Amino acid sequence: QVQLVESGGGLVQAGESLRLSCAVSGRVFSINSMGWYRQAPGKQRELVAVIASGGSTNYADSVKGRFTISRDNTNDTVYLHMNSLKPEDTAVYYCKIRARRDNGLEYNYWGQGTQVTVSS
Repeated sequence: QVQLVESGGGLVQAGESLRLSCAVSGRVFSINSMGWYRQAPGKQRELVAVIASGGSTNYADSVKGRFTISRDNTNDTVYLHMNSLKPEDTAVYYCKIRARRDNGLEYNYWGQGTQVTVSS
């Protein structure tokens, strides 16, 4: 069974920083993309950042220049470094991976979410 365990959320003031972590456990043959999504109250879940297995990245326009996604392939962990946080960054942040299992098929897996609250 594949599990994603997120950590690092919390309550901070505007302008401060946080680092989210997402560790993958369980049997996967390979992990392709790893990413972070967020969902604010009353809004749809949206992509924040994604990193491919080769290291290429993509960011939502709203976080470009402030957030950095990185991955540790040795430990199957993805990070989201968030700087200059704004109140509008307040949301539940979810980790998502696309991984290939031993059966050759690819699946999407989601973490349970971690709350990030930014006060003004």
